[in-house]
Amino acid sequence: MLASKNRLASTRHPLRWFKDAVGQFGADVEEVSPDVLVASSFLPAPIHNDPMDRILIATARERDLTIVTRDRAILSYGALGHVKTLPC
Repeated sequence: MLASKNRLASTRHPLRWFKDAVGQFGADVEEVSPDVLVASSFLPAPIHNDPMDRILIATARERDLTIVTRDRAILSYGALGHVKTLPC
């Protein structure tokens, strides 16, 4: 989204950058399940309204993952015990 609004400078198209990063780090890309998408709408309160953050949180909860972030809202949500977080 930042690239589409010209708020993130890059010499590569975002999809090319993503594919290169996945290849470089040997990462796996997982599909988002309908269960996660529905769960993202029913997270325990209080949670902010950013839909991408909600999907990220629901994915972490579904797969028992830890979110490594600087996002204060997500860290606060983790401090309430709703998701595992690690500040960076």
